[in-house]
Amino acid sequence: MPGARRCSTIQLVYRRLFALLSHVPYVIMYLVFLFFLSSMTKRITTKYKIDRRLGVNLWGRPKSPFNTRNYRPGQHGKQSSKLSDYGVQLHAKQKLKGYYGNISEKQFRKVYMKAIVRKGDSSENIIELLERRLDAVVYRMKFASTVFASRQIVNHGHVLVNGKVIDIPSYQVKDGDEVAISPKMTANINVLGATESPERQIPDYVEVDHKGMKGKFIHAPKLADVPYPVQMEPHLVVEFYSR
Repeated sequence: MPGARRCSTIQLVYRRLFALLSHVPYVIMYLVFLFFLSSMTKRITTKYKIDRRLGVNLWGRPKSPFNTRNYRPGQHGKQSSKLSDYGVQLHAKQKLKGYYGNISEKQFRKVYMKAIVRKGDSSENIIELLERRLDAVVYRMKFASTVFASRQIVNHGHVLVNGKVIDIPSYQVKDGDEVAISPKMTANINVLGATESPERQIPDYVEVDHKGMKGKFIHAPKLADVPYPVQMEPHLVVEFYSR
């Protein structure tokens, strides 16, 4: 019968439409997930893998895998190879970028662009700009055990600069600025553990009062003043970007 056939056809169309619509939320969730993955930075990966990749104990920590396996990861990691000039420059850039918490390439290039327009030695300017970062200053004052922990403390709004909450890790600290930990974090076990750790020494260009959980950034350092555990070569970074 024509009417019955028409009715069954309409029902079939509605069923297929309903089945299609029932999958829409899953499709949207999948697309959102793909976008989230594409927007992630490389900082989500294991932090200390960079030590073996670069062939150095970048932060001078006892837990670094480089201490027990001082060769590159992979099947041919134990084989030595001579780097080209480009490879040497890239290696120097990756070391410096990685040391400050694996800064994104976009941010690191901005640091270079600011450094070359300033007066003076561009390589020294790069070090100054990196050491003025708020997360680096918190790390230098030993309020955090790692630069990654320092960045997290800043991101979560637990750091005050001159009494004002600053939650931007790349914020440039000025000479004479007071940096303090918020009152609700002064009893935090991780912060207290960092202040008592013997792993690192506090450099001369910052003053710190660990009892008061505050400190002062005195002046910008030179390369020789920064207590890097490994040799940093910012002049090679300048050569890399100026090619």
